[in-house]
Amino acid sequence: MDAFYASVEQRDNPQLRGKPVAVGGSRERGVVAAASYEARKFGVRSAMPSVTARRQCPNLIFVKPRFEVYRAVSQQIREIFAEHTPIIEPLSLDEAYLDVTENLQNIPFARDVALAIRAKIKEVTGLNASAGISYNKFLAKLASDHRKPNGQYVITPEMGPAFVEALPVGKFHGIGPATSAKMNSLGIRTGLDMRNQALEFMQANFGKAGGYYYWISRGVDNREVRANRVRKSIGAENTFSSDLTEFDAMAAELQPLIDKVWRNCEDKESRGRTVTLKIKFADFELISRSRTVAGAVGSRGELETASVELLKALFPIEKAVRLLGVSISGFGTEAFDPPVQIALEL
Repeated sequence: MDAFYASVEQRDNPQLRGKPVAVGGSRERGVVAAASYEARKFGVRSAMPSVTARRQCPNLIFVKPRFEVYRAVSQQIREIFAEHTPIIEPLSLDEAYLDVTENLQNIPFARDVALAIRAKIKEVTGLNASAGISYNKFLAKLASDHRKPNGQYVITPEMGPAFVEALPVGKFHGIGPATSAKMNSLGIRTGLDMRNQALEFMQANFGKAGGYYYWISRGVDNREVRANRVRKSIGAENTFSSDLTEFDAMAAELQPLIDKVWRNCEDKESRGRTVTLKIKFADFELISRSRTVAGAVGSRGELETASVELLKALFPIEKAVRLLGVSISGFGTEAFDPPVQIALEL
């Protein structure tokens, strides 16, 4: 979906149409959750501090997020997908992979499936969607960004390797700023540079991910679209109105986050083994600390114990804290075993 949250707000409030809109908190400590295309022209983007966004776009209009509305629209879109294929791998409320090799409408070309889906989304929701069509997930993702907004693009098997070779590594889906910088320092700036490296070199420098990078630089990605993809983590975080320095204050702020995470675990009947604490300092340095427990975290109290112990291990701290987050991951079949006494190990 194109600028999903912001587009929903512009759809529902005609006064916002054609104007730079940011969904998120406008207060000094707020963060942009989504930006309209009008705002993006000024460099406003998601995860940007609100003060920075307003500095870059003085006429920016902030709107509070309405996640219940976004979820309802997302469900409408999911139902449209399901008219064409049962093989749907959601990535978020506004993005998914679909395998349409054999589709329910018997449309012969994936290009035409995408056109039909985008037209139905527009008809039902009034919103624009973009699509990428290719023979694997990596290239479909690249293609989906190629003609945004409100467009689609096809990367055929013949086009794949050439399309990748001219691409800066920072544009590769799954390669973030830190990995991109490391690649640049090794002289790897484009897909072609990456393709010229040996598999052993890539694995030596980037570990398990090195093999993945080696193959996608050749346009090869054998991952299947997984209709029942296991959720990797459930988390919650909060940016504070003022920086925190005291342990008791931070421990208190963890409580509603723990409540939210555990409520989601209960709703989804999920039990995980790894608890992660996320900390962002006043200077925006970001760190995380994790513990994996024997069995699964079986209660809200066990999640709280693990989270608070992770926080306690960081003290004394030298810098004030502006954000805390808690997440749980490592879901699996063991999640439904009888709860066991939690064992914490650093």
